[in-house]
Amino acid sequence: MKAREHFGGRAAVIMALAGSAIGLGNIWRFPYVVGQNGGAAFVFVYILATILLSLPIFFAESVIGRRSRANCRGALATLAPGTKWHLFGLLSVITPMLIVSYYSVVGGWSLDYLYKAVTLSFTSGSGGTEGFGSFVSSTWEPLIAHTLFLLISIGIIFGGVRKGIGKVSKIGMPILFVLVVAIVIYAVSLPGAGKGVEYLLHPDFSKITGKTVLDAIGQSFYSLSLGMGIIITYSSYVRKEENLLATGFGTATADLLFAMLAGMAIMPAVFASGIAPESGPGLIFDTLPFIFSSMALKMPVLTSIVAILFFLTVLFAAVTSAVSLLEVGVAYLSEEFKMSRRKAGVLVFIFAWILGVICSLSFGPLADVQIFGLGLFDLLDKFCSNILLIIGGLLCVIFVGWKMKRADVYDEFTNGGTKRLNARVFNAIYFVIRYLAPIAVLMVFFSSVL
Repeated sequence: MKAREHFGGRAAVIMALAGSAIGLGNIWRFPYVVGQNGGAAFVFVYILATILLSLPIFFAESVIGRRSRANCRGALATLAPGTKWHLFGLLSVITPMLIVSYYSVVGGWSLDYLYKAVTLSFTSGSGGTEGFGSFVSSTWEPLIAHTLFLLISIGIIFGGVRKGIGKVSKIGMPILFVLVVAIVIYAVSLPGAGKGVEYLLHPDFSKITGKTVLDAIGQSFYSLSLGMGIIITYSSYVRKEENLLATGFGTATADLLFAMLAGMAIMPAVFASGIAPESGPGLIFDTLPFIFSSMALKMPVLTSIVAILFFLTVLFAAVTSAVSLLEVGVAYLSEEFKMSRRKAGVLVFIFAWILGVICSLSFGPLADVQIFGLGLFDLLDKFCSNILLIIGGLLCVIFVGWKMKRADVYDEFTNGGTKRLNARVFNAIYFVIRYLAPIAVLMVFFSSVL
């Protein structure tokens, strides 16, 4: 039997998992969701949701993946043979395929902005808010960018788990952190940026509503890649001797840290530029051109270099997350139907490309097509983030907490009892998975449906 591929050591595992977690969910989605939910109060709820709810669910998915050493459907079929639980595995395959279709549209935007940086559009005073609105509402440019982005992502999938996914994550993540810190340093120095810092760090708890909690949990699920089969799939590539507690905390810490850095890079510039923080999905693409245009007045050559490196890094982040989404479908097709990685990748690419085209056109030719008052792009985003991810997370904790044997969960989480710290905290984590997480996720689910 052919040995299953793995990521390598702990650093490689954390980089790969962080590569999934740290992406456009932090750079693109987090700032505008913060803006739509009142700033620091949302951040407070988001951090609590990640630590108290999302991280235990992350551990639950990790246990399923490494215990089974299989794709999402195969994992549930292996751990619960003769039951209908494999249907949950299928849901965990479908969800990331839906997400990657509109995610790749935003990834295409980052690719286009890298092109603008290379052609010095920002330093010449163009490429700002009006340019973004014109770009996304056009027909062909976003579609070309969407296609190229998907081709880059699927090309990495063809490279395999260790040489493709693992290598790209190890290169992209450190660069991403360094460059975001550089942008933060500049952003907080802009005139009027102090209001943006205050917006992120001084919570007004009166602004916390049911919607705030729902969006915070949805963002936490989205950012940590929960309920979408990625953690199950990626954990199946983690070696048996690896420490799941350490990799989980490492991933969550990196994700939270980067989310705050992204917020500090964007929000001060938002207030300095006079852009409304609740502007929505285009917020980052409105704000960054302002930063680079401002920088160009004093340091045109350096600004060009920084703009190119920044959008190259944004692209890296987008690609590593897109790759993790695509890998779920590729792993499923290649293992369940005995396809080669290339053939499975082509099929996944076609599906994501077609649905992505529809999402892209919803900003232009299909802008008048609305369902429940939402365009097709926004509808799919809300449906995945606030419903499918929550259902996936709920089924996961029910399976680990109530279907799997407690002894098996303990054995996997503690490496057969050899990890002492894991054994000490196991009871608390298992209690959250078994009792608290299902109740909390159910409350969020019914709130989102109602």
